[in-house]
Amino acid sequence: MFRSTFVPAVSAAAILAAMPFSSVSAAGLAPHRAVYDLQLKDASERSGIAGMYGRMVYEFNGNACEGYTVSFRFVTQINTGEETRLTDQQTTTYEDLKNRSFRFLTRSFTDDKLDKEVRGNARDDKNGVNVELTAPDTRAVELGESVFPTQHMLELIERAKKGERFFEARIFDGSDSGDKALMTTTILGKKEMPGSDDPDAAKAGTFAKQAFWPVTIAYYNDDTKGDALPIYRMSFKLYENGITRDLTMDYGDFVLTGKLANLELFQAADCK
Repeated sequence: MFRSTFVPAVSAAAILAAMPFSSVSAAGLAPHRAVYDLQLKDASERSGIAGMYGRMVYEFNGNACEGYTVSFRFVTQINTGEETRLTDQQTTTYEDLKNRSFRFLTRSFTDDKLDKEVRGNARDDKNGVNVELTAPDTRAVELGESVFPTQHMLELIERAKKGERFFEARIFDGSDSGDKALMTTTILGKKEMPGSDDPDAAKAGTFAKQAFWPVTIAYYNDDTKGDALPIYRMSFKLYENGITRDLTMDYGDFVLTGKLANLELFQAADCK
């Protein structure tokens, strides 16, 4: 699961820890490369955005035995009415499901100049997530029980298959400054087939006529109390193999859409 780079009695991490490893169907996730064209759907005056477009590339690879890698690039050109600037976020992660560890690196650029680099490792020791940051500075952070992105995607798919419609979990993905987890609320729609007025489906190749779940995930600061608004909300259509399309990314002051421009499937590597 990507972001621009979920409050239950039992956390999602505890649920996954209690499940046999094979039951989370990690082998069913499809290694792939998806390219999305981004367009500005809406922007408030407060956003200072007059126009915005870009492209996002998401590459998912690996297997359940050796772990999963994600390469993610999010490039946008923003017009403020007075100037135009180019933003470029580049993220790579490695997630080991068996050993419950996560490695992350994010570099953010504006007009080709490096603004920020965040690098670190995280491990789930069942009492919480321990993060060791090495950039922009060296420090250790202890967080509450959390799931990593691929773990969360697997649980999302399993719950959707069972017909569940709502769940919450805390997730750590190394984003922002790499030192906090976010609470998420996920709403799962009923499985449906693409309609004749679904132009995004044609770009999904062999999945163009397959059923999907409509999904919405809202992200909140971990210390949020009461009925606070989410800091970010994302909606998309999800296939059983983890591929997504027809994205809507709501940042509060502005909203982006992401339409699938190209989808390439990779050969899944067998576990050794």
